[in-house]
Amino acid sequence: MKLNAVASSAPVRALADMVIRLEDAGCSALHFAELGHDPFLGVAAAAAGGREIGFGTGIALAFPRGPVPLAYAAHDLNTATGGRFVLGLGTQVKSHIERRFGMIWSDPVKRIRETVLAIRAVWAAWAAGGPLAFDGELYKLSLMPPNFRPEPTPYAPPPIYLAAVGPQMAEVAGEVADGLFVHAFATADYVRNVLLPAVERGLAKSGRSRRDFTLVYSAFIADAAGKGGLEAARNEARSGVAFYASTPDYRGVLDQHGLGDLQPRLRELTRQNAWAQMAAEIPDEVLDLFCISGTADEIGAGLAARWGGLVDEVSLMADFWQRHDGDPLWASGAAALRSA
Repeated sequence: MKLNAVASSAPVRALADMVIRLEDAGCSALHFAELGHDPFLGVAAAAAGGREIGFGTGIALAFPRGPVPLAYAAHDLNTATGGRFVLGLGTQVKSHIERRFGMIWSDPVKRIRETVLAIRAVWAAWAAGGPLAFDGELYKLSLMPPNFRPEPTPYAPPPIYLAAVGPQMAEVAGEVADGLFVHAFATADYVRNVLLPAVERGLAKSGRSRRDFTLVYSAFIADAAGKGGLEAARNEARSGVAFYASTPDYRGVLDQHGLGDLQPRLRELTRQNAWAQMAAEIPDEVLDLFCISGTADEIGAGLAARWGGLVDEVSLMADFWQRHDGDPLWASGAAALRSA
């Protein structure tokens, strides 16, 4: 199993040094999440510091950009990193796309599928030097003059991974993408019983097998070495579980464990802005379905036991890697994960 780091932001001048430290610690890839900063800019700034480490967006939002801007950004970053870039895409939810970005929201499963196919059509036109001809239901692309084509690159097009919580999106990922980012708000049972069968259905449509596809899990952990110790870390994780569990689109994860009634109760508390009360609704047994807690070696061993043989890569936040830089306990935990 490969181990990755995830960052949402960092001072640009510090990124190159952080990448070298991550690489020296055995981190396989650094992915940038789209939260308060542009993930493509993060990759561009960090790439100067890496020797062999991979880079990616984990994830970038597809719908505010469209397939052609995504194709350009991914092509350039893949070339800049020597073919070590992964284009990770996600949809976000309707309210953010419409109200935060002012863009159109419609049939996200169909739109993300067509986005991936359109990006690949753009890359193919550039590689072959031929015309751009993509005639989709949502995107119709037929114009690519020579001066708008990037220079030839010696690298194959980057893989595309999709983020998915529900089975429909997971099936599309299996059909048209190269990998799947499993949301932190997931359990091993949910992945095994819901997401993985959906991925397999998609892979069957494309004539591929599980060996042709990468599952990446974003680890939900409570690190005892964090500020305030284990109890504070677990309380923070409890708030995170409560927040995700309040989202209607994520109820299927709770249903897998007979906890579906928790979702509307938490949703009502969000309307009341009762955030502290929401966390109190998450007992230890529910928290522990999602979160691995403890010291660095306990976290590594726990993730290995729960996710080994199920996913191909595990991603931990970059601040966790930095907090445990040179820590022999993390070396032990990382070894357990890599061998899982």
